[in-house]
Amino acid sequence: MRMLVVDAFTERPFAGNPAGVCLLDGPADPVWMQRVAAEMKHSETAFVRPLTGPDADFELRWFTTLVEVGLCGHATLAAAHALFGTGVAEPDRPLRFRTLHSGVLTVTPAPGGGLAMDFPACPPEEIIEPEGLSAALGVPVAWTGRTAIGDILAEVADAKTVRTLTPDVAAVTAIDARGVIVTASAEPGADHDFVSRFFGAGGLGDGEDPVTGSAHCALAPFWAARLGRDALTGYQASDRGGYVRTELRGDRVVLTGGAVTVLDGTLSA
Repeated sequence: MRMLVVDAFTERPFAGNPAGVCLLDGPADPVWMQRVAAEMKHSETAFVRPLTGPDADFELRWFTTLVEVGLCGHATLAAAHALFGTGVAEPDRPLRFRTLHSGVLTVTPAPGGGLAMDFPACPPEEIIEPEGLSAALGVPVAWTGRTAIGDILAEVADAKTVRTLTPDVAAVTAIDARGVIVTASAEPGADHDFVSRFFGAGGLGDGEDPVTGSAHCALAPFWAARLGRDALTGYQASDRGGYVRTELRGDRVVLTGGAVTVLDGTLSA
């Protein structure tokens, strides 16, 4: 079967967030899918198979190297890009993905370029700062919230603090959360409105994720409320870096970004 590697939330190769995309002909064993994802060694691998029902065109599932996850933005973008790029999906029409835990997700070619993904918004609810969070990040935290999917959002002083952050990865991993989103408003005159970084914690393994679509389901409503605008652009300031355009639409958020295929081959196992 066909296997691709796609860099998501970027317009150039070797930037953004890479995801594996496996194009299935029919149902597959979840144990086998988990083994494929472990072999690929990307933060997520997407598995896509065609459907014939009226509500969705494809089934979409996401696996890290360790577990299946309920939502992954960059691997959804990568999957849609792969389907359009290989001719499996018709160009210039929406793709509807049925997922196990996030309902039907729609991806549409965006008028200004890239692909627009319709996701559920996941606004963070303010909480008391978890013990050890500031120490783990190595900087003071100004505001803390938790999302419905288990991420902690930590607002810090400014964009420079986000960009230069050097957290204690082991301490971050020990925090009770799927991951920790660190964010601040952008510098004056920047080509984006806010910056962020995402560090995996207990649920997903450790390390830093290059560009995290699901985190922007929380960042979009958070910054829309603070900046007074529903349409914003975020920059995730990892080493690879990537831009995510966001638009809040009630309880949904549209995430838009580009993608580039860097590998296209055949999975033989």
